[in-house]
Amino acid sequence: MVSRKVMINNPTGLHLRPAGILCKAAQEFSSVVTFTFEGGTANAKSVLSILGACVKTGNEIELVCEGPDEEEALSSLLTLIENGLGE
Repeated sequence: MVSRKVMINNPTGLHLRPAGILCKAAQEFSSVVTFTFEGGTANAKSVLSILGACVKTGNEIELVCEGPDEEEALSSLLTLIENGLGE
């Protein structure tokens, strides 16, 4: 298992479009990909789970990857988030 905290810096937080981008990217890996936010855990491979976390701009999440390609998944998803999830 690998994890790292990352700040959500895109202008609108994790609303539908960036949530879909994150979900699609997470689904490319066989590892389990989740994130924790304010004591809760969300499945990064589920748009509804991501939206349910209510993550806003400036919030910090801890991205957690566990599985055979966990290092690659963490690196790829961190880069995507740090670059604003397409916004």
